[in-house]
This record gives sequence, structure tokens and C-alpha cells, in this order.
Amino acid sequence: MEDFVNWLNGIIWSPALIYLCLGVGLYFSLATRFLQVRHMGDIGKLMFQKHSSENGITSFQALSLALSGRVGTGNIAGVATAIAYGGPGAVFWMWLIAFLGAGSAFVEAALGQVYKVKQNGQYRGGPAFYIEKGLKMKWYAVLFAFVTVLATGALLPGVQANSIAAGMDNAFGISPAITGTIVVFVLAVIIFGGVKRIARTAEIIVPFMAVGYIIVALAIIVLNISELPGVISLIFSSAFGQDAAFGGILGSAIAWGVKRGIYSNEAGQGTAPHAASAAEVSHPAKQGIVQAFSVYIDTLFVCSATAFMILITGMYNVTPEGADPIRTNLEGVEPGPQYTQAAVESVMPGFGGPFVAIALLFFAFTTIMAYYYMAETNLAYINGKKSRKWMDYILRVVFLFMVFYGSVKTAGLAWTLGDIGVGSMAWLNIIAIVLLTKPALKLLRDYEEQKKAGKDPVFDPVKVGIENADFWEKDYVYLGDHEDTRKEFENSKTISK
Repeated sequence: MEDFVNWLNGIIWSPALIYLCLGVGLYFSLATRFLQVRHMGDIGKLMFQKHSSENGITSFQALSLALSGRVGTGNIAGVATAIAYGGPGAVFWMWLIAFLGAGSAFVEAALGQVYKVKQNGQYRGGPAFYIEKGLKMKWYAVLFAFVTVLATGALLPGVQANSIAAGMDNAFGISPAITGTIVVFVLAVIIFGGVKRIARTAEIIVPFMAVGYIIVALAIIVLNISELPGVISLIFSSAFGQDAAFGGILGSAIAWGVKRGIYSNEAGQGTAPHAASAAEVSHPAKQGIVQAFSVYIDTLFVCSATAFMILITGMYNVTPEGADPIRTNLEGVEPGPQYTQAAVESVMPGFGGPFVAIALLFFAFTTIMAYYYMAETNLAYINGKKSRKWMDYILRVVFLFMVFYGSVKTAGLAWTLGDIGVGSMAWLNIIAIVLLTKPALKLLRDYEEQKKAGKDPVFDPVKVGIENADFWEKDYVYLGDHEDTRKEFENSKTISK
């Protein structure tokens, strides 16, 4: 079984997917004229818009929910794994895929908003919805939905749960079975409360955990500031094969940097659009820009914090797959959160193990919550207008079981299954958003034209020339040529423009 899983992972994560992710990120960055740089000034205003109704969530809640999916064990264990197999140069390629991936993140999040629906009193959207409505390919949409239910409902939760259990065992000696039981219980209370409870939980936990983690990382960097120039130089020289020790593993640096970068920031993977679609905004581009910024938060801030802590303290090993060790500073330590724990412990004795274990608990737990929401959204898409509550309950039971199972199974198998889930979604979603480039660029151009005219942009799909944006045509109505607001139509009545 394990041999088959490894074989399948090798097929999915062939060099073709790695270069596709880089190429598509570059393509969208060029096509949008690097909006991830040009619209940075809009972030603060867009992020904290408070408007929401009983059907939707605020832009910040959607950002927090998306970040809860992005910021997870990949930011701690994933970075360590990238360094262990790709060397310090892998960090540069994580940065690059984040910068370029912000363009992809904008496109997929904005498309999620354009083609979202109001279903059973909630706003729902994501790749399955924009594939069906934008590409008019129902079979492709159903395929993505099934793959996503499998990936986020069964394959991916185990990675996060495994990291929580490993961290708690290493720091406090708590049995993985006990940790798994507690996590499952708390998780059940939250996910049975619906998307609003999930979003509110993420809104509280995500900012707190990210800021606290970065503060500790900055403290460690400051205490080792003399090493910082050398670490930065090592990252860049290794990334381009110029370092004497790591120059021979350039391919591994690129592969592992891109793979773990995508796993962490999820740009182009098709996960973030689910949360983005639930936000209540007046124009799809608004949430697209906010989601592009979330990629920066994940990789340029949180992943970088982990990388610098590990590299600046020297608490890492480098052993490329199928090759001899290049550097062994932690004898007998497997790649994962233990690298980060050792790094913090080396500077702050007695603090590193517990701190990283608690950080992992928050990071990974919120990601598990986000995975459930994605699985539920795609199950709702498959069910359509039919209400099958029994399927929701089956999903919850299977999901909670996989969380517990992931807590007690081996880390290697957990990561491989997670990679299969991420890779499968990425293949399907990236092809879809490339085919939907035209409407994505149309709505960006419309947003920028309205901004230039001094308006607060409001989306009118008929005016922009985008078809099948039923939500914006039926559930919302445009109030005059000079008004800059939309209001929800009572009782979801349809009116003629």
C-alpha cells in the first residue's frame, strides 16, 4: 500500500506540475501587471470592511478563514522538510512561488466571488462552481468536487493532526491517542456549528497565533543578528547552485521549495476560493486582492520566520532523497517540527519545545477547520438543491475519524497522502483558472476603471460582459449609475435590471 501511495505521489508531483505552478503564477502576474504590487495600498481598507449579512461573512473573516487553511503545519513542519530535502535554497523558491502565486490567488478568489451562489441560506463558491458556470463543463466541476471532498475530507487532515500530536508528544510527553481524542472533541463542537462559528473562531485565533509566532522569530533573529547576513547569502547562493555544499542539489531545492510553498500558501490549489466566496463584498476584485495578500502573510512572513529560526541557529539536517547526507546538525532527528523546536530551544532553553507545540496546535487546528469547510462546500455542490443531511453527517464522522487516525499514524505516510490531495486539486484548478483568464481580467479592469473614476467599485456582470454570474444578477440589484453600493434583495426575489 505504501509503495503504491509513493508511486502515485511521484506521478502527481512530477516536474510538470512544479513548472506549471511557476509558469502559471508568472503568467497571471504579467497578465494582471503585477497587481500584487500595484494594489498593496488597497489592502488595509478592503480587509476591514465590516459589511455582512446572515448569509455571508465579512472580508476579514473570509481572510482569516482562508489564512487558517494557508497557515498550518506547512509553515513549521513543511519549511523544515523543504530545507531537509532541498537545502537552504528551497526557501528562496518558496518565496518566489508565493510572490508569483499571489497573482493566481487573486484570480481564483475573484472567480469564486463572481460565480458564487446562495444555497440553503449560505454563500458558497469555489472551483467547482466557477468551472461549471464559467467553463460550462459540469463533468469537470463534479470531478473537482469529488477530488476536493476526498482530499480535504480524508487525505489532508491527517498531516495537520499528525503534526499536532508529534509536537505535543515531543514537548509534553502526551500520547498521540490522547491528543487526537481531545482535538476531535473540540473540532466536533466547532464544525457542527456551521460556517459562522468556523469563521468567528478563525477570526480570533489566526491573528493571535501569527503575530505571536513572528515576535518569537524576530527575538531569535535579533539575538543572532550577526549570523543574518550569512544566512541570507546562503539562501540565495544555494537557490542558484552556487554554494559549495549545496550547489549539486539545485533540482531538489526548486522541487521541494515549490512543493512545500504550494502546500503552505495554497496559491492556485483551489482551496482559498471557498472561503473567499463566502465574503460579502460589492466587487469580486476586492476579495481577490485581499486573498492575494494572504499569500504574503503565509509565506513571506510566517514561513520566513520558521526558515530564519532554523537556519540562523543551524538546527537542521540536509539529506536529499536517494543521496548521502550533506549536513547533519541534529543526529537522528526526522525532518519536521523538531527542527523548529530545536532552533527555539537552542536560544531559549526550556521554552522552544512547548512554544512550538502550542504554535502547531493553533496553526494546524485552524487548518483542519478550514479543510472541513472546503469538504462541506464541495459536498453541497454535489448535492445541488437537494438537502441530504445524512451525507453531511457521514462527512463529519469520516473527517473526525481521519483526524484521529492522522494523530497516531506515521508522519511520512501522512505527508505523502497530503501531497497527493494537494497535487490532485492543483492540477484540476490551475487548468481551470487558465481557461478562465478572460473573465478574470475583465473584472480586474472594471474594478480599476471604477477606482480611477473615484468610485467605490460595484460589480455589474451585464455591464462587464460576464455570463452566468447569477448571484450578482438575481440576488443583488444595482442602485443607479452613480450609487456605489448594492443591497441584498429581500426574499431573494429576481428583478429585471
